[in-house]
Amino acid sequence: MPIPAQATETVKHDMHWEYAVPIAAIHVLSCLAIVPWCFSWFGVIAAALGTIVFGTFGINLGYHRLLSHRSLSVPPWFERTLATLAVCSLEDTPSRWVANHRLHHCHSDDDPDPHSPRDGVAWSHMGWLFRRAPHRRSLDFLDKYARDILIDPYYRALEQHPTAVLWIYIAHAIVFGIFGLLLGRLISGDWAAGVQLAVSLIVWGVFLRTVLVWHITWSVNSLTHLFGYRTYSTGEDSRNNWLVAMLAMGEGWHNNHHHDPVSASTQHKWWEFDITYYVILLLKSLGIASNVRQPRHIRQKR
Repeated sequence: MPIPAQATETVKHDMHWEYAVPIAAIHVLSCLAIVPWCFSWFGVIAAALGTIVFGTFGINLGYHRLLSHRSLSVPPWFERTLATLAVCSLEDTPSRWVANHRLHHCHSDDDPDPHSPRDGVAWSHMGWLFRRAPHRRSLDFLDKYARDILIDPYYRALEQHPTAVLWIYIAHAIVFGIFGLLLGRLISGDWAAGVQLAVSLIVWGVFLRTVLVWHITWSVNSLTHLFGYRTYSTGEDSRNNWLVAMLAMGEGWHNNHHHDPVSASTQHKWWEFDITYYVILLLKSLGIASNVRQPRHIRQKR
């Protein structure tokens, strides 16, 4: 299994090009959205819906509440579907995402925390991704924090073939392009219009949407440890931030989450709306989700 051997320390001054290049490239490509020829309302819709599908379903529900915290159970086929949607956001392999997140909870805002705002808001937002940390790529690290993830052959295969994440991302961009090409041709009867719509869907529905999902996710790491109110004394700097909660479909109620990480819901007050949890309840009503963990204050009343 080609995973780097355990390293002794983080290489704090060595650029992690494997992350830096794709992140920079996608940001540059997303700027094509300001080009009038790349604009279409279908593209805008694709960006908005894509943020929900790949962000809320993929990252929030799949990587975070399901894989990282096991706040609910779903059939294996559905779990892998959610994980694949998350992969299409280019936020790393399932095992690495989960391992880093669990490390964050174990050492939140202390030295081992990979993205503590105490090291600077820019560092916690995205800077930590640009510095090599070989020990967090090692088999020992993944075995310690994500052993349950690597047991699954699909997730293990993604770890054995790291470029698979990039190829999945490229494949889903091609799907967007083909759909736009055929839709544009169907609507206008012109292949040139189809090409334009294909480009629009890729620019807006893939590149710009990816950047939006990234910064929403990263804001949970940075802003919700800096700005907002605290309902619970949790031993670190987590806060409830209504703006991030709105953008991240409930993930911004971060102090609530650190108080009770295993809960499927971050909604501890009636007005702390958690859209991701409502999605979980919908899946439960459809018979897809089970063993949904309620917040601690509700569990303790039973």
